Amino acid sequence: MNRHATVPDAAERAEFVPFARELAAIACAVIRPFFGSDTPVIDKVDASPVTLADRRAEEVMRALIERRYPDHGILGEEYGEVRPGARYRWVLDPIDGTRSFVGHCPLFGTLVALARDGRPMIGVIANPITGQVLVGTGDDARLEDGRPARVRGTARIEDATLLTTDPFHAERHRDGAAFDALVRRAKLYRTWGDCQGYAIVATGGADAMLDPILSAWDLMALIPVIEGAGGRITDWAGGDPVGADSIVATNGVLHDAVIAALAGAAR
Repeated sequence: MNRHATVPDAAERAEFVPFARELAAIACAVIRPFFGSDTPVIDKVDASPVTLADRRAEEVMRALIERRYPDHGILGEEYGEVRPGARYRWVLDPIDGTRSFVGHCPLFGTLVALARDGRPMIGVIANPITGQVLVGTGDDARLEDGRPARVRGTARIEDATLLTTDPFHAERHRDGAAFDALVRRAKLYRTWGDCQGYAIVATGGADAMLDPILSAWDLMALIPVIEGAGGRITDWAGGDPVGADSIVATNGVLHDAVIAALAGAAR
């Protein structure tokens, strides 16, 4: 059941889904030649890394939006926000997983979301290296060849594969002991992280992806994809993910049990 995304109507789907795909494709084309190279890395004020690939990819996406939809808002990780009061707002993360990118690891991707009245209605997760593209609209999620993306039906944490981006973030930002108890119950625990972890859940390769700390540009595209694939996505406490600073995405069946465990109920 769709809980958080705003589902686009037929006209919006026909107009904006192809454009969201186009934005992701142009960003991936910019990023791809930089992968595996010695592109310089700059540490931002928050100590997170940024590269020329991040900045150029966001620049080309912004330029395309400005030409096509000059009245739409834009929020991007590298260049901030314009027209914050606009009804439609594009939310861009050119490289989600820059640390993987600079480490020559392909577990990163480009995130594109379109929000209407503050709620995400379209989300794209695109991997420039593998070529996988996932487009979610809240009630549907599809791969680049049109095949539906669906979560799998694992019903017990003890049979589940749980993913996260950084194994130390839960201890720093949430209840680390509860998180550790949860992942020790799982059948498999891996750091197949950043946006790639959500793509893996949405395509049935894992059962839950947990990030205890995130920004708006990290999460808005994830919501229509996970919900469109039949999963469930909330903040760490089970609340609305829009505006949150944490995310728990699951196949839906496990969600309540995962949230309870994160709250320490299983200890």
